[in-house]
Amino acid sequence: MADDAKRPPLIAAGVLMGAGLGGFADGIVLHQILQWHNMLSGWRPPNTLVEAKVNMTWDGIFHAGVWVLTAAGLGVLWRAGARRDVVWSGKTFLGALVVGWGLFNLIEGVIDHQLLGVHHVYEYTDNKLPWDLGFLLIGGVLMVAVGWLIMRAGSGDRAPRGGSDRA
Repeated sequence: MADDAKRPPLIAAGVLMGAGLGGFADGIVLHQILQWHNMLSGWRPPNTLVEAKVNMTWDGIFHAGVWVLTAAGLGVLWRAGARRDVVWSGKTFLGALVVGWGLFNLIEGVIDHQLLGVHHVYEYTDNKLPWDLGFLLIGGVLMVAVGWLIMRAGSGDRAPRGGSDRA
């Protein structure tokens, strides 16, 4: 079995955890701290207390979903750590985290921002498209590319579980 075949469990864990952590970053930074949008602010602007509460509920449902992604990734990582045949590589895992975060941004950005219009990156402007495209390009495509490069840099790692990549 080729050594690269021993990396998928670590990659799967990183992608799941990266998607979950990327969702948390989105929700915490863009929804709560900067208040650029809420989960349903494109459909139901939070201009009244009732609409703000509806958005807050859906933000919570969103956070529950990304918590499940993060927990699932942790479970996959735990199982990968118990396998002696899985190559343990910090670069591979970090790269997979970044790929997962970027994939989350791409998928969520295309579906929620473009296809459904449930919200946009910056909801409170007349010209939402540049914000959405910038998010897809920088937060999606660029992150996936950088993550892939980091994973690629770890493809030569051969450290067994608990081992060191350094000589």
